[in-house]
Amino acid sequence: MEASKITIKAQFISIATIAFIEVATRIVISRSYFNPMVILGVARVLETGLIILIVLAWGKGLSSIGLAPSTMSRGLKKGLIWSAGFGLVTFFGFIALFLVDINPLTLIHTPLPGKTKEIALFFFIGGLVAPIAEEVFFRGILYGFFRRWGVLLALILTTVIFVLAHPVFPGIPVTQMVGGIMFALAYEIEGSLMVPITIHVLGNMAIFTFSLIP
Repeated sequence: MEASKITIKAQFISIATIAFIEVATRIVISRSYFNPMVILGVARVLETGLIILIVLAWGKGLSSIGLAPSTMSRGLKKGLIWSAGFGLVTFFGFIALFLVDINPLTLIHTPLPGKTKEIALFFFIGGLVAPIAEEVFFRGILYGFFRRWGVLLALILTTVIFVLAHPVFPGIPVTQMVGGIMFALAYEIEGSLMVPITIHVLGNMAIFTFSLIP
């Protein structure tokens, strides 16, 4: 993957934009009667759109965040292949944990709303909208910027930031750590952000589906 894809200006404007929207979102959620998931979904769409505008105006274009139109189709196909491979590894991992009397579902369980409509909204926002926004920022912007100092440093820094952005208390954020590493590696190897986006979306959908199991 090409280094120095994200300019310093685009990096700092993106971080400032995301920080502002995140703070504003929390304030609106705390003071609004609207469904928090709807507000969060609007915030994620806004973040994605603004980052795209930022890299177009002050960066090196969509290709700098791995979203060149010519790579979209190939990236989607590669993402499906990566997802299938990871799913197979996870399946055997689950079997191994069951054999040693550990329920792997407890490691990935996500609390879901109680009503059917709210669950559907949760799947849409948390399973589709949020992963796209997160990959555009964490891998497209942050990894693309840190990549100038090498793959290892970029992978470590973006994974740490990704985990910190998804606090899990109590417990160890296993899915976040594994996901952060895999998304970065997939982006590094394939060069298309559609690859980690696809893995992230399908992974979240799978986790939410398993979380429906009592």
